[in-house]
Amino acid sequence: MPKPVADLVLRGGPVHTLAGSGPGPGPASGTALAVRSGRVLRVGADADVRDLIGPATEVVDLKGRAVIPGINDAHLHATWLGALWPDTLFGDHAAPGPGPQRPLCTPAERRAAILKAGDLLARLGITSYTEPGLGPGEDAGLAGAFGMSVVEQYRNLAAEGLLRARVTALWLYGELDGPSTLDDYRAGLAALGGRDPDPAMLNFAGVKIFADGIPPMRSAYTHHCYADGSHAELLVAGENDTEREQNLTTMIVEAHHAGLQVGVHATGDRAIELMLDAVERARAERDLDLRHYVIHGDMVNPAQLQRMARLGVGLSTQAGIAVRTASMVDAVLGAQRAGSTWPLRETLDVGIPLCLTSDAPVLPPDWRREIAAADEWMGPADNPRDRVETLLRCYTVHPARQDGAETWKGTLAEGMVADLCVLAADPLTVTAAELPGVDVDMTVLGGRVVHER
Repeated sequence: MPKPVADLVLRGGPVHTLAGSGPGPGPASGTALAVRSGRVLRVGADADVRDLIGPATEVVDLKGRAVIPGINDAHLHATWLGALWPDTLFGDHAAPGPGPQRPLCTPAERRAAILKAGDLLARLGITSYTEPGLGPGEDAGLAGAFGMSVVEQYRNLAAEGLLRARVTALWLYGELDGPSTLDDYRAGLAALGGRDPDPAMLNFAGVKIFADGIPPMRSAYTHHCYADGSHAELLVAGENDTEREQNLTTMIVEAHHAGLQVGVHATGDRAIELMLDAVERARAERDLDLRHYVIHGDMVNPAQLQRMARLGVGLSTQAGIAVRTASMVDAVLGAQRAGSTWPLRETLDVGIPLCLTSDAPVLPPDWRREIAAADEWMGPADNPRDRVETLLRCYTVHPARQDGAETWKGTLAEGMVADLCVLAADPLTVTAAELPGVDVDMTVLGGRVVHER
């Protein structure tokens, strides 16, 4: 048989495949990586890829620069980001604001916003992201960034081969950050049909449900009153708390029985508990690991973390929001309460696949800044190198698992898709606080260069 010839070879710098089971050198780390037909062909020393170089092979001299898997932001509103960028909801302030009013009114504007976001994300080394909530419930939404017209534009761009990153999407059968009804939800599930032609590029994996709001707005669903004596209700419609809780449970169980992943926006401990009760019931009735996950999970407690680990429930959260809003959380929940929220260290310790995300355009979609924020929130590390690698996995390995795609993306082991980015410096030789200063020099999606600085 003729020897395979690589389409692309990167050599002369550290290659961090993240293919090991935890921090430390992985079994396939090296200084060179070869790509053929969009897949990783070989990882090793420079000499190990020499025989794979042919006349048409593109060879990149890393000159000490580092290769890591492509970044996967598991909670990013790309269409909305494209409409608002360079502005974000937080802006330069500690608290979120209403954001600029730049509604997307036409299909052409929505297409342009997706493409604009794709260019931005490619410059940041992001090769996959999740659009967490698209569907008919937002067809009349003021932003114009979440309705069925957006779904149509994503499908058109995927068919034309113009997406700059792999997209996982969740269906939304209510309003973004707003109410939903059981009837509308069931109608949405009943209308689902078929799969997209290339689910590796565009995959509608499941549904998103808004259980509650956020602690700073006193809308997180908790077991106790806020400091001012108020309490929140679930966003799922119902005549009273009992009926609302029953409807949320029904939504989760019915999606599970339909074989759909469920991402539940739940920030309060009571909302999280309801979600876990529903997943436990659903898995008792039909034991499938569909990678359900809690979105945000601000007030998750230690007992709930143990349940999440046992049930296979993931967590997708934003360390940057924790850092920015801690004083606000103390103000509404009571003094010193923020210290027990967003327990990132404990989440990792019990083995939950934690996904760090930006929630862009709430925050900028810069994973380097989110890793720095997570490190700050977790406190001093015994081993800063291991801390950075652990947090890198929260943007690569763990999101791939959340997508049910860990067999083909998320690491740079041989045979995996060649989604990667080249960094100007080795991220494992800098602290997390220094990481935002490390430039992204190149982004490769499926073996194709989509950004080069």
